[in-house]
Amino acid sequence: MSRNALPNDASGFVVLADFVPHIIQEIRYHSTYNFIGERIDGYEEPIALLTVEAARALKAVSNELFVQGFRLKVFDAYRPVSAVRQFILWGIKDTDVRMKPYFYPDLEKQELFAKGYIAKQSSHSRGSAIDLTLLDMKTGREVDMGSPFDLFSEISHPDSHGVTEEQFENRMVLRRAMVRNGFLPLDCEWWHFVLKDEPYPDTYFTFPVSAAYLRK
Repeated sequence: MSRNALPNDASGFVVLADFVPHIIQEIRYHSTYNFIGERIDGYEEPIALLTVEAARALKAVSNELFVQGFRLKVFDAYRPVSAVRQFILWGIKDTDVRMKPYFYPDLEKQELFAKGYIAKQSSHSRGSAIDLTLLDMKTGREVDMGSPFDLFSEISHPDSHGVTEEQFENRMVLRRAMVRNGFLPLDCEWWHFVLKDEPYPDTYFTFPVSAAYLRK
């Protein structure tokens, strides 16, 4: 059931690692290794925040996949509006394309919006979207999905024909577990999912990514 909330109200959010003990986090937008090449506005800590509802659903996903030998690795979760604003300004005004070879080698940066890879209003800012992959506990490595996180290319579409059968099946292992537990996939990114019954479907939150704001 949806609820009204103030954009700066973090009371309905939790630190994901507190809910999912097996979670691995590599919060790319807190680092310089992302498509812009610098730490993104609003990422004050390298942690994942989610709504309570999304965190509970993801715990069920984690439990299901853990017994199959996988751990979840999270790249991004809640994303404040200030981060999305930085993405937009970078796309419109900034001439810096230093990360193009790594994240959008076949596209011009302005195309990233038109093709749906970057949204001008992000579902992440509503607090129930997550970007993640699988880690194989036997090898200690990420499962081969055929393309890395945030590679803006057709090969990153979940149903891409440019990957091997094994890579496609790896994507489907993650997708099936997420869908079974209440998440919806995105048609252009195999790593992106949104809770179907998200609690704040009309609220885009502004507080930074920091556990301190959850305790206020």
